[in-house]
Amino acid sequence: MTEPAADFSARCDAIEEAYEYMLAYAAQGLPGEEGSASGGQIRDFLRKCDNALAGLVEALGQCVRRLDIPSIAPYDAFIGVVERDVRSAQAAVQLVLAQPSISSQLVDNLNASIHLRAVLTDLFLLDEALKK
Repeated sequence: MTEPAADFSARCDAIEEAYEYMLAYAAQGLPGEEGSASGGQIRDFLRKCDNALAGLVEALGQCVRRLDIPSIAPYDAFIGVVERDVRSAQAAVQLVLAQPSISSQLVDNLNASIHLRAVLTDLFLLDEALKK
């Protein structure tokens, strides 16, 4: 795997792991992050997700540039879609991180957000499209 592909893959993994953790956290019904082991980790997962989102579009662009295909125009167009989705999802993640306490309900609402789900769906589509 090339360095850009490895970077892109690591970012995707971080986003997916955060989402899976958030699903479990949301199911716990916690009023806040204080006093629970999982509550202490929610901010770490959200920060990792935020960091992964921050460089995702650039990493994707580098991967696409290394593809041996006749035209990258369709990929570039989709990168524009991913960029919009990432910007929206990152704003939602950062909004949750800005709260003094993160409840399970807040995380459940983030999980249900179309913005975060759009990024995940983008990643699943890209995973299939980028396979050789």
